[in-house]
Amino acid sequence: MIRDLRIAVIGAGIMGEAIIGGLLRQELVAPDQITAAHPRPERREELQQRYNIHLTADNAEAVHWGQVAIFAVKPQMLMNVLPDLRGKLGEGELAISTVAGAPIRYFVDLLDHPAFVRSMPNTPAQIGEGMTVWTASDAVNEQQRHWASTILSSLGRELYVLDENYLDMATALSGTGPAYFFLLMEAMIDAGVHLGFPRYMAEELVQQTMLGSVRYAMQSERHPAELRNGVTSPGGTTASALYELERGGLRTVLSDAIWSAYRRSAELGKGK
Repeated sequence: MIRDLRIAVIGAGIMGEAIIGGLLRQELVAPDQITAAHPRPERREELQQRYNIHLTADNAEAVHWGQVAIFAVKPQMLMNVLPDLRGKLGEGELAISTVAGAPIRYFVDLLDHPAFVRSMPNTPAQIGEGMTVWTASDAVNEQQRHWASTILSSLGRELYVLDENYLDMATALSGTGPAYFFLLMEAMIDAGVHLGFPRYMAEELVQQTMLGSVRYAMQSERHPAELRNGVTSPGGTTASALYELERGGLRTVLSDAIWSAYRRSAELGKGK
């Protein structure tokens, strides 16, 4: 495993804390193997009390200490963070990014360090149910790939891909994907309230229906179209509802939204 690995988390916000929490929850590392860097003292105090890890305000100190440096900062903060860390990662050390739209070459050039992993997790990572797609530069060796796979698996499922272009696709599909489901949930709950349900009842009905449907689909291993046909009786209520969804262009709108997210991710990468 990674029992002796020192891990530095640069940017201890939502995703940074998800990584810290996942590693400790699964007992992949001990608290004294993690150092997190964050500028706000109150946030550092909060994380220290919650996880008993090392905290610092100095990114360079954390990177110098760690064998793996995980960059979980906001995209707009990269130019404030990376130049000061140029040349700070030593030989045999690994850098991992969870930052959307930032390609490998951008980090490699600014950090002057060749061993780099780019990943795209999503927000369910906060409860260990995330989906993370990742790839690595040619300089990442087998041991470092093992480190990356183990660390990212603490967030949920992880999928390694050879082509970095898949990261922009993953940003649009799984990275942004939770927002699509949250919007669908919101619309269904509001419709339930409109029908006459109290909101708390509508929320429970929609949440469990979505959760159960996903679990059923995963366990059945059948195509979604086959599952949909199984609950659609001729001339029934489901057929009536699906007719309206198709007439409203749900498939086209959703596809266009995902393509728009993909194009935006690719644009962000070209701008770096």
